[in-house]
Amino acid sequence: MTVAKTMNADELAKSALAIQSLAQTLALHDLPRRIADDGYQVLDPNVAAKTLALGAIELMAQPQRLWATQFDLWSGFAGLALNTALPAAPRSPVIEPAPGDKRFKAEAWQQDLLFDTIKQAYLLAARAMEATGALVGEGDARRAHRTRFYLRQIANALAPTNFAATNPQVLQATLDSGGRNLVDGLIHLLRDLHEGEGRLRLKMTDASAFRLGENIAATPGKVIFQNELMQLLQYAPSTEHVHKRPLLIMPPWINKFYILDLKPQNSFIRWAVAQGHTVFVVSWVNPDASLAERNFEDYMLQGPLAALDAIEQATGAREVNAIGYCIGGTLLASTLAWMATRGDRRVKSATFFTTLLDFADVGDLSVFIDDEQLALMERHMQRLGTLEGKHMGNAFNLLRENDLLWSFVVNNYLLGREPPAFDMLYWNADTTHMPAAMHAFYVRNMYLENRLREPGGITLAGTPIDLRRIAVPRYFLSTAEDHIAPWKSTYAGARLGQGPVRFVLGGSGHIAGVVNPPPGKKYGHWTNASMPASPDEWFAGAEQHASSWWDDWAAWVKPHAGKRVPARHPGDGALAAIEDAPGSYVRVRRS
Repeated sequence: MTVAKTMNADELAKSALAIQSLAQTLALHDLPRRIADDGYQVLDPNVAAKTLALGAIELMAQPQRLWATQFDLWSGFAGLALNTALPAAPRSPVIEPAPGDKRFKAEAWQQDLLFDTIKQAYLLAARAMEATGALVGEGDARRAHRTRFYLRQIANALAPTNFAATNPQVLQATLDSGGRNLVDGLIHLLRDLHEGEGRLRLKMTDASAFRLGENIAATPGKVIFQNELMQLLQYAPSTEHVHKRPLLIMPPWINKFYILDLKPQNSFIRWAVAQGHTVFVVSWVNPDASLAERNFEDYMLQGPLAALDAIEQATGAREVNAIGYCIGGTLLASTLAWMATRGDRRVKSATFFTTLLDFADVGDLSVFIDDEQLALMERHMQRLGTLEGKHMGNAFNLLRENDLLWSFVVNNYLLGREPPAFDMLYWNADTTHMPAAMHAFYVRNMYLENRLREPGGITLAGTPIDLRRIAVPRYFLSTAEDHIAPWKSTYAGARLGQGPVRFVLGGSGHIAGVVNPPPGKKYGHWTNASMPASPDEWFAGAEQHASSWWDDWAAWVKPHAGKRVPARHPGDGALAAIEDAPGSYVRVRRS
C-alpha cells in the first residue's frame, strides 16, 4: 500500500478550526451537563464489575474447570503459529468467523497473512472467553447469563476491526486520503458527543434525508381524536369499498408508530388500507415530566379503550379488529382480558406482532433487569419524571452490538464516513421517553416478576387481569431472530388464552421481520395449524413458505373483517379532523 495523497494546508486548517470549535463547546457546555447528571446508565458498570468479579472468584476456587478451555485456546494458537511459520505451505484456517459475522468481509482478512493471523488470533481468544463464561454461575442462571453477556460485550469491543492499526480497510483509507478519514472521524466523534450533551449519541443514518409526512410516515390520513397520551389517526381509503369492521393498530410507545408506515413500498399501514381496511392507528405522546404519574392502566384507559369509543363515533362501527405490536400487544392483551371481565366484546379478532405475555425468558434483556438495577432506574426516573429514550435505545443496541454499535464506530470514526440514509435506522434513532410510574410498573410486574401470565397477577383500573378469559380469535406473528421478544417466549404467551389461535414465525428479527412487504419476498415464514405445548415441537411440524407473512395474515383476518361497505373518509363521522397525519405528537423529540 502506498500513500495516494496528503491533506493540503487548507484542508488541515479548516479541520483544525472545526475540531477546536467542537472541542470548546464540548468542554464549556456539554461536559459540565454530563457531570451534573446522576450518571445513570442502562448497563451499570458497578453491576457488571461485581458480576465478573464473582465469576473470577468462582473459577479461582475451581481452577481445574478452566483446563479444557485453556488447552483448547493454546492448541488453537499452536496451530495458528504453525500456519504463520510456514506461509508457503497449503493451510486451512484454524478458526473462521461465524456465518453471520460481517466484520471480516474485506479480502485482506483472508488474503493477507498478517491480517488473517490477527483475525484468527482474535477469534480464538473470543471463543475462549465465551467458553470461560459458560463455566460460571452454576445454580444461578441469571448471573450465568449476565456473565456471558458481559464477556461477549468485552470480546466484541476488542475486535481488531474496531482499531485503526489492525483494520486493513481503515489503514487503506488512511493511506488513500492522507489521513483525512481520521480527521473527519474525530470531527464526527466530537459532533456526536456535543449532540449527546456529553454522552455519545452515535449517528446511524442521515436524518436530513427524511421528512415526516413527506417521504416517511406519509400515508394520507387525519388525526380525528386526541388526549394527553395519544392521537388517533384515521387513514384515507384507497378503495371504493371497505370492510365493515375497522382495523385498530396499537403500536409500541417505545419509539414511534411509523415503523409501520416507513416508505410507501414497505408501509404496512398503506398496504392494509389497500386491502380494504379502515385503518386507525394510535400515535403515542412522547412524554415529559408532567406525565410522570401516568401508569400502565392510564395507557389502557386513554389508549385502546378511548380509541374504541372514538372509532364508533367516527364510523358508527362498534366492532373492530385489533393489532398490537410489542408492548402495544402486551397492552392489547391486558385490555382484552379487562374487557372480557366486563362482557365487552367490541374486539372481534386480535393480532399480536412480536408480543410477550409470558416473560419467563426474555433473552438478553434480562441482563438489565434485577432488583438492584431496577432500584437505580426508579431513583433516576423519580428525579426526572421519565426514563429518557436514549437509555432504552442503548439497551436495544447492546443486544446487537456489532450491527448497531461497532459497525458505526468503524464507519463514522475510523473511516470518517457519514452513515447512509436508512428509514429503519431513522426510526430507531427517534426515541421516546417513558413515564416513570408506567415504566416502573411495566418492568417490575412483567419483566422482573412475570405477573401478567398469572390469573389476577396484576390489577388494572380495579379489575384483576386474567389472560385466560381472552376468547377472541388470535394471530401471533413472531420472528426467528428476535432479540427483544424471543419467539419461543411469545409462543408460550400465545397459549395462555382460549379460542382459536394461529401462530406464525417470520424470518429475520423484531423490526425487519415485521416490516416485510410481499413484493420484496425478502423473508419467508413458517406455519403450523396445531399448537403443541413445546415451541420446538411446533417448529418441527411447521411448513416453510417463501412468501411474506403479510399475505398469510390478510387471508386470516378477512373472515373477521365483515362485508364490504362504502369507503369511510376521515372527518365524515361525528369527529371532525383535527390535523393531517402523521399528527403533531409524533414530531415531538426529546433529548
